[in-house]
Amino acid sequence: MAVTTATPETAPEQDDLLLEHQLCFALTVASRSVVGAYKPVLEKLGLTHPQYLVMLSLWESSPRTVKNISDALAQEPATISPLLRRLESAGFITRRRVDGNERALAVELTPSGAALRDQALAVPGTMMERLGLTREQVADLHASMMALIAATSR
Repeated sequence: MAVTTATPETAPEQDDLLLEHQLCFALTVASRSVVGAYKPVLEKLGLTHPQYLVMLSLWESSPRTVKNISDALAQEPATISPLLRRLESAGFITRRRVDGNERALAVELTPSGAALRDQALAVPGTMMERLGLTREQVADLHASMMALIAATSR
């Protein structure tokens, strides 16, 4: 069966199923590409991209509970737990039970984890340079992505 693409005389909806017009495809490829671009930058810090996200949340506020971190990162606690174990093994965080709540774990930066923030300050600028984006373009892309996230949450 031959597939034809739309001509100027056909309805624009005929092009809606072209791969190049798929938002999901563009987002998937962009996400994979951007995360891949972070890899060599984060390796210098001894972090993977998911670990970097956890550290960002802790640099904003420490201590935090595992649930609080998972909510901030829009990830399940079961996804966050292995990352925390590796960060603890690396000496960047500690985990302890929350007083009065045996089920909750508090995650806190160690002095080494807090000091890593100074090195990480170079990451956003390095990434903007690698991706050829200005701070304003990053802010615009971020706003667009947050709008998409909000739209899918409704």
